[in-house]
Amino acid sequence: MAIKIEMPKLSDTMEEGVIAKWNIKEGDKVDAGDVIAEVETDKATMEVEAFDPGTVLKIIVNEGDAVPLGGIMAIIGDEGEDISDLLDGADSGDSAKSDDSGEEKKESKKSGKDESKKDFDPILGDVGKEKSKKETSSSDSKKADDGDGRIKASPLARSMAEDKGIDLANVEGSGPDGRIIKKDIESYKPSEKPKSAAVASFESQESEDVKVSQMRKVIARRLSESKFTNPHFYETIDIDMEAAIEARKKLNEVSDVKISFNDIVVKACAAALRRHPDINSSWLDDVIRKHGDVNVAVAVAVDEGLMTPVIQHADRKNLRQISTETRELAGLARDRKLQPEQMEGSTFTISNLGMFGIEEFTAIINPPNACILAVGAIRDVPVVKDGAVVPGKRMKVTLSSDHRVVDGAKAAQFLNTLRQMVESPLSMLL
Repeated sequence: MAIKIEMPKLSDTMEEGVIAKWNIKEGDKVDAGDVIAEVETDKATMEVEAFDPGTVLKIIVNEGDAVPLGGIMAIIGDEGEDISDLLDGADSGDSAKSDDSGEEKKESKKSGKDESKKDFDPILGDVGKEKSKKETSSSDSKKADDGDGRIKASPLARSMAEDKGIDLANVEGSGPDGRIIKKDIESYKPSEKPKSAAVASFESQESEDVKVSQMRKVIARRLSESKFTNPHFYETIDIDMEAAIEARKKLNEVSDVKISFNDIVVKACAAALRRHPDINSSWLDDVIRKHGDVNVAVAVAVDEGLMTPVIQHADRKNLRQISTETRELAGLARDRKLQPEQMEGSTFTISNLGMFGIEEFTAIINPPNACILAVGAIRDVPVVKDGAVVPGKRMKVTLSSDHRVVDGAKAAQFLNTLRQMVESPLSMLL
């Protein structure tokens, strides 16, 4: 018996999947558990397995095509089995579209209208159409008038103008009522057209339409919902990084895992979140949930946008563990191999653009988090110490907060605790 292979739900937010790669072709035999396709979801590229053995009778969709949840991807069954009924069901959607298109064409023919031939001004609409008709009519009548005697000119002047190829419409008459006479034709000199300014000529470059990936669609939807639903406000603080720089240098001298400044920020945030549970919260309409665990998501840039792998229980892990886990998760994110469970359950998010030289920015909250921290680059700046101006190392961080959950004073208290921990790294251990 033939079996339809339908698009499964591979993540909690998935609405459709894109066939990234088929591992089978028509006529192949498959067993239960064989990986038959790789599907790009909104979060990662996942493998789809066959649940039943059989022969691949038909592949319905091509690589790169999007398939809604439950949509038919392929059909397997016994070799030579009749699957026309299943194929009719798979094609019904396209048939309906074709029928609709045909009906539209019939209606268009009945009405006698051809949309491509409508006289419609794209800027002025029907008003522009009427105006265009009037201007055309006026222009045509003027050209007709040139030859029917309405331009006042003596017969001799008209004859001379015709011999010399002069358009009477361009001649200013000096006779009674502006009548053109002989001397007007004799003295007529064609006006010189002003020389147009030299204009650089550039060859037009071809535009490109890039197909929106499943991940980009979800990023667009979720960030739009966050920005226009959550009332954002922002607070920025400047952190002295000299102690953190010195501590990192000493740690990397003895650690077999390289500690980054981002690892220090993650650890400091996790410790500060434990002290400020209001920041480690989510808005759930009827309640505000203060999370018991501190799970920090770290934004990782990929070609399609950002992915946010989560460091679970970050407050209980040391810098070495955070560094190892962050590197591993970031590598999986860039290879699109992250599993959904590795991107779920965050209670706070960090977005760091310091490595790109960005000194300060604001980030959009990653739902259902109440806050996200935007981390800038470490800057060389003059600072005042003990009354003297000396070189300093500073880093700006900006906290975006959901005002439904967090008030300005609570956000400020969290930032001050964060600054204290980064400026005194040993305080993270307390």
